[in-house]
Amino acid sequence: MPIVVQKYGGSSVADVEKIRKVARRVKDKRDAGYQVVVVVSAMGDTTDELLALAKQVSPDPPRRELDMLLTCGERISMALLSMALQEMEVPAISFTGSQSGIITNDAHAQARIVEVRPYRIHDELARGRVVIVAGYQGVSYKKEVTTLGRGGSDTTAVALAAALEAEACEIYSDVDGIFSADPRVVPDARKLEALNYDEMQELASAGAKVLNAQAVEWAKSRGIVILARTAHAQGTGTAVRELTAAQDTRVKGVTAEVEMAVLCATARVRLPELLEFLDARGVRGRTLGHDGLSEEAGHTYLLVPLADIHGEEALRKDLSTRFGDGVSWRGELGTVTCVGVGLNADWVPLRQSLAAAEELGARVHAVHTSPLQLTLLVDKAHLKPLTARLHRELLGS
Repeated sequence: MPIVVQKYGGSSVADVEKIRKVARRVKDKRDAGYQVVVVVSAMGDTTDELLALAKQVSPDPPRRELDMLLTCGERISMALLSMALQEMEVPAISFTGSQSGIITNDAHAQARIVEVRPYRIHDELARGRVVIVAGYQGVSYKKEVTTLGRGGSDTTAVALAAALEAEACEIYSDVDGIFSADPRVVPDARKLEALNYDEMQELASAGAKVLNAQAVEWAKSRGIVILARTAHAQGTGTAVRELTAAQDTRVKGVTAEVEMAVLCATARVRLPELLEFLDARGVRGRTLGHDGLSEEAGHTYLLVPLADIHGEEALRKDLSTRFGDGVSWRGELGTVTCVGVGLNADWVPLRQSLAAAEELGARVHAVHTSPLQLTLLVDKAHLKPLTARLHRELLGS
């Protein structure tokens, strides 16, 4: 029988009734003739609650102990879903990441999967069971429990789909697929029927929450089609896969990143030294580049997502000690990013974007362009209106 991997996010398993609904959906898939592997996130806000608990004990928790704590959330979800299925007389068994054979490097809090050995999963599928896997976690080659960073359950699902040679990898959330913008910010955002891997990875890296960037990277490297669907109704969803040139349009989506800080480095700071400092502390990010649009020209901006920084105050103190006023922490800035193949084939999108920002009174601190991406660094107060305006300018109403 073909194998299908399904992933359910925290909002889909937020309470017992929702867990029962997920169990019914899983049962229906099994009854349709599939072997089913289910990856689950922690219930609702469990991860945030555990993180808050840790920070009551320590403002900068040791990453190893934090991984030990945060992985508890997914274990609760997997056990409860297995119980719910067995109440429906569906044979099921739950596995942690390590029991599932998910091997990672040893980067606590932001580990990357290096290998999947799904031997126990194959055995249990052969026995006719549904296998429930705790997402977001694995075990390092040093036998340490690790977590994959925010959104890591997506990566778990895609990696398992590849290792199991699954027919499909279905990612379930509150919305029916991937939209051209956040519908809460842009009410007329349209659902995308299909998106290529590179565009989805750019959107995810720039703040879109619907899929994890590392998961898309895994899917692309192994040719896994991701189907993003709603967990609460029937819908067509969005397929993330390779597209032909004829299926591509110039601009696919606009997204904003607010949960971030910007490190602004002056010309006297050696960039390799700053990057080495950040790597040593497991601080990931992306470089926006040099600013040439304001009186601060000559600065380099590094964008740092805050989701996986669990000791912000300690990091800021270390930065000040090491670099003094050569590196400033800009928490008031965010980005608006437009994504699409051939987006910057000419200057039209950049001209429209700069003009729109000027009309809204949004100061553009820096700009980054690539074949797939156009990013403006602006004050966070302007993120929502600028996102809506660029969506209207570049995609239409």
